[in-house]
Amino acid sequence: MKLFLPHLTALALFAVLLSGCIQDEAMSPLDAELERTLIRLSEDNSLNSYKLPDGSNLAGIPAGVGNPLTEEKIELGKMLFFETALGRDALQTSQLRTFSCATCHVPEAGFTAGAAQGIADGGLGFGTFGSGRVMDQNYDEDDIDAQGARPLSMLGVAYVTNSMWAGRFGANGANAEVEDVWGVFDPATEVNFLGLDGLEAQNIEGTITHRMSTDEYLLDTLNYRPLFDRAFPDFEGDARYGRVAMSFALSAYIRTLLPSDAPWQKWLKGDQDALTDQQKKGAQLFFGKAGCYRCHNGPALNGNTFHAVGVNDLCDIPGGALRTGLDDTRNLGRGDFTRREEDLYKFKVPQVYNTKDMPFYFHGSSKDNLRDVVEYFNAGVVENDRVPAANVSEFFHPLYLTDEEVTDLTEFLAEGLYDPNLKRFVPDAVLSGECFPNSDAQSKIDMGCE
Repeated sequence: MKLFLPHLTALALFAVLLSGCIQDEAMSPLDAELERTLIRLSEDNSLNSYKLPDGSNLAGIPAGVGNPLTEEKIELGKMLFFETALGRDALQTSQLRTFSCATCHVPEAGFTAGAAQGIADGGLGFGTFGSGRVMDQNYDEDDIDAQGARPLSMLGVAYVTNSMWAGRFGANGANAEVEDVWGVFDPATEVNFLGLDGLEAQNIEGTITHRMSTDEYLLDTLNYRPLFDRAFPDFEGDARYGRVAMSFALSAYIRTLLPSDAPWQKWLKGDQDALTDQQKKGAQLFFGKAGCYRCHNGPALNGNTFHAVGVNDLCDIPGGALRTGLDDTRNLGRGDFTRREEDLYKFKVPQVYNTKDMPFYFHGSSKDNLRDVVEYFNAGVVENDRVPAANVSEFFHPLYLTDEEVTDLTEFLAEGLYDPNLKRFVPDAVLSGECFPNSDAQSKIDMGCE
């Protein structure tokens, strides 16, 4: 038997080595290359930099300054986001309590507007996923609540320090460097002196801009008061039901809007079959040759930086847009907030999950096809001649992607980053019992809701 021991030992050693080789080969070359790329680019030398927490993992979701996340706040915020009864400050009685936050942030449109321009108060109808929203002819154009840029998606904004296209709101992040302009050119930005992060600060002012507030009808007739009581036991007196509390509840809910069921997230968490080979090639382009990661980074693939990529403004879309024009200072992007030459025409980097659902892209809705967006970046040629070359981002230049690579990258964006289950963030009903996100007569017809 001793004569065979060396032979058996060699066989055993070979088996161990073979087992190791088989284990190493378990990951496909595409997966291995993509993982190496991500680890090299990550902040912590792991894939964790790109993973989103599940919406129920409150400890893992970034909370706003002074606004710790609780189940009670999120429950209240979820109801208020879709509750048309908040629209009590409409300019005309016919529009009272007919619109909500979700009027311009439609889940089926990736939590953006379903039309090129969002219209809250002063709008009628819904169409398909908000595409049929139009101006109420009983309003003067100057009186409708329509903004000069396309509403941003609410997905992943837990990772945004300064909110809105110009990053106007929030005391921290990029705005900590420009405290001297808070409230100077835009009185609404005085809210930054409260020291809050962008989402909470924006929602305090945003509920004013969008003509929403609480009242005894909402609190007592509809019975929202107990929800406020549970959500804000530390708020005293009427402050428990006021604008800050409302903002904190809305913000807490919005922070849970994380597309964690996207195939990309499943791949990051170990399911190598969650992405197709084409989507993996597209991801490699996103984090490689195409350079998308330079602006779209972190778990939400958004950014807290501002760049000019020379796209057209909302006033340039065919047929024009409402309450805006060539002289609208909001076309200046961050420069409208800071009034600094170097910030002109720069806009906040948006997130890129669920872009397949979005009917329009960029702050001016200048594209309505995702492949066109990829081809625009691939060409690297500005379309808006009002944007000076000196202000255009250093990252905006020809990418020299082949047609096949454009297709692969588009597929990754459209399908790899697509969370198919955003309905989990929508309540079955709101306490008013009304149709939502809109409850005007035309919207009810459009939605088949009574």
